[in-house]
Amino acid sequence: MIREEAEKRLRAVFGLERFHERQWEVIERVLRGERVLLIEKTGFGKSLCYQFPATQMAGLTIVFSPLIALMRDQVGKLKARGIAAECLNSSQSPDENRRIMEAARAGNLKILYIAPERLEIGNWLYEARLLKMAMVVIDEAHCISTWGHDFRPSYRRIVDLVNMLPEHFPVLAVTATATPMVEADIISQIREKITSLRGNLMRPNLRQLVIEVENEDQKMVWLAEHLHKIQGTGIIYAGTHSATETYANWLRYMGMNAIAYHGGLEPEDRRRIEAGLLANSYKCVVSTNALGMGIDKPDIRFVIHTQIPQSPIHYYQEIGRAGRDGQPGIVVLFFNPSEDMRLPISFIENCKPSKDKYERVIESLKTGPLGLHGLVRGANVNTTQATLIKTDLIEQGIVEEFQDNAGRKYALKRNAPSFDHEHHEELRNAKWADLEQMQAYVQTRDCRMKFLCDFLGDQMTGNCGNCDNCRKRVFQVDDHPASTNCLEAFKDSAFPTLSLKAAKTALTDGLAAANSTNKRVIQAIQSARISQSEQYPEFLIALIVKAFHSKLGDGKFDGILYVPTSGSDNALRHLAQKLGGLLGLHVIHGIVKTRATAPQASFSSSILRSENVKGAFSYQGRDSLLGKSVLLLDDFCETGSTIKEVSRILTPLGVSKITPLVLLSGKVELANEPVIQQSKSELRASAIQH
Repeated sequence: MIREEAEKRLRAVFGLERFHERQWEVIERVLRGERVLLIEKTGFGKSLCYQFPATQMAGLTIVFSPLIALMRDQVGKLKARGIAAECLNSSQSPDENRRIMEAARAGNLKILYIAPERLEIGNWLYEARLLKMAMVVIDEAHCISTWGHDFRPSYRRIVDLVNMLPEHFPVLAVTATATPMVEADIISQIREKITSLRGNLMRPNLRQLVIEVENEDQKMVWLAEHLHKIQGTGIIYAGTHSATETYANWLRYMGMNAIAYHGGLEPEDRRRIEAGLLANSYKCVVSTNALGMGIDKPDIRFVIHTQIPQSPIHYYQEIGRAGRDGQPGIVVLFFNPSEDMRLPISFIENCKPSKDKYERVIESLKTGPLGLHGLVRGANVNTTQATLIKTDLIEQGIVEEFQDNAGRKYALKRNAPSFDHEHHEELRNAKWADLEQMQAYVQTRDCRMKFLCDFLGDQMTGNCGNCDNCRKRVFQVDDHPASTNCLEAFKDSAFPTLSLKAAKTALTDGLAAANSTNKRVIQAIQSARISQSEQYPEFLIALIVKAFHSKLGDGKFDGILYVPTSGSDNALRHLAQKLGGLLGLHVIHGIVKTRATAPQASFSSSILRSENVKGAFSYQGRDSLLGKSVLLLDDFCETGSTIKEVSRILTPLGVSKITPLVLLSGKVELANEPVIQQSKSELRASAIQH
C-alpha cells in the first residue's frame, strides 16, 4: 500500500489527515510483515501505528496491554468509529470474557486487547491457534524485560507466542520507556529479525519543578495555595491508597473538586472516575500509579507527585501524561529528604524481594508441594512477593507447577539447579541504582528533561529551557498561616472510613478519628502504650467524639465494647467509659485476650496476620449481646485483622451489628508490643497444616 492510498483510508476511517514520518515508517514495515520495536515518547501516536494496519488486514490483531483503563478507552473510541474491538481483562465477568473470546474465534472482531494476566488462565498457546491472527502487538514492551521498570512475568508467555509465529508475520512492540539495556533484552527475546526505531524523547513543553519540603504538611499547604492558579485539569500522584484519600479530601475541604483513585476501588467506580477525568469533571484526580498510563487525554495540564517515584523511568512515564497536545504542562515533584525514601524502598523490596526470601520459599517447599497461600505462610512473605518468587523459580527450572484437586500447587523439581543468586542480585542492584538516579534527578542543577532523556538512552542535544534549573529558579513552600490553620482544622475533621466487612459476621464499615499522617495522634497513642497510661489526653477523647458525631451520630447503638490492646488496656477502658457517658451508651466489658500474639508488623502478609490473632480472643462478659448493635473500640487499625477476629467471636452471640470506631488507621510502627519469635520449623509446620 502506497502512502497516498493509506492516508486516503486514514481520513475515511480515523478522520486524520496524514501520518507523521515515523508513524508511516512503522506502518509500512508492519504491512510488509516485519517485526518492529518502537520506542517513542508519550503523545507520539503509537496506537495509530497498529490500529490503522489492523483495519486494513484480513484477520484479528491482538494487542497485549497491562493498562485496563487504556483498553476501555481505546475500545470505546474504536467502536465509535465502527471498528469491531473488544478487550479481555480481570475487571470483567467470566461470562463477558467468554462471550468476547467466542466472537474472536468466530472472526467477528478486528482488534482484541488482552491483559497479560489472562495468559495465566488456561492454555493460551492452544487458544491462539484457533484465532485467525493478522498481527500481534506488545504494548508497554518494557514489561518483557527483567531489566524493565515494570517487568511482568506473564509477558513471558507473549514471547512464547511470538516465537511460534511464521517468519514474516507482523509483530509490533511499543514503549515510551526502554533504556538501552532493556531495548537489547527485548530484541534478544523476540528472536526473529526485528528493527528497533528510537525517537526523540524531549518534551520541552513540560515545565518541571522540584520543591523540597520538610514534612507532609508543606506539600498540602503548597497545593492549597497554588493548585487553583494552574489552568485546566490534572493528576496528583500519591504513594498509597490512604494518601490518595487524604489529599483528595484536603483539596475538597479547600474548595477544589478532587477525587481519589486507586486499585482498591470497585471497577465501576474506577470507570466512573476515568470518564469524569476525560470530561473535565474534576480539577484533579489524586491517584496511585493505577491511573494515568492508560488515559488517552491530550489536555492534562499538570502532573504533581507528592511522593518520589522509584526511578527516572517511572517518573518520565508518569509526567508524560501532561501536555500531550503540545501545549504547556506543569510538572511538580515534592521531596522530603527525611521521609520520602521509605516508600520507594518498600516498593523495591516487594518487586525484587531479597535473596533471603527466595531461600525461605525454597526451604518451605522442601516439606512438600504447597499452594500460593502455603508459600506465604511457610516463608512469611506477602502474596505479591510469593507470586514473583515462585514465577522466578519456575523460570529457573527450580520449581514446577501442577494442578491437583485442591488447586494449583508448586513443588521443587528433582535434581533442580541452585538458585541463581548472582543474577538476582544484579537485578536488585539495578533497582537500587535507579532509585539513586531518581535522587540525583532531585539534586541536579542541570536541565531536568535532559537528565531524564540521557537516562533513557536518548541522544538529544541541548536543554529544554523550561525547567526550574534552566530558568534558574528555586521553588519552596512559604509560610501561609491561613492555609496552615485550615490544615489543622482539616486534620481534626477528616475521619477515614474503615472498610472491614468480613464474611459471615455482623461487621460493618467503621470510622477512624485520624490517619497515619496525624503525628499528634500517633504520639499520644505511642505515649499511652509506652507508659501504660490510665487514660488518653483530652484532645484525643474530644476528637473521637467528634468523629462519631460526624458520620455515626444518626445510628442506633446499644453499647460499646473495646478490644484488649497491649500496653493501653486501661486507657481504652477509660476511653470507652468516657464515650459511654458522653453518648449515653452502656459500656460492655468482657472481651479478653486468651493468649499472647506476635506484633502484627512482624508478619508480611494479611494471611499470617489473621492467623496470628486467630483464637486469641473470647467474650466472657455478663451482658447478653443478643440483638444488640454495638460500637467496637480500638486504638489502632492497619489491616483490620484483629477487629475481624473479634467480630467472629461476637457474631455467634447474636450481635446484630458491629461498627468499628478506632483512634488511628493506617500503617504506623507502634511500640510496646510483646514479641514472639516463630522458628522456621514452626512456620513450615503451619504451612503443611494449611
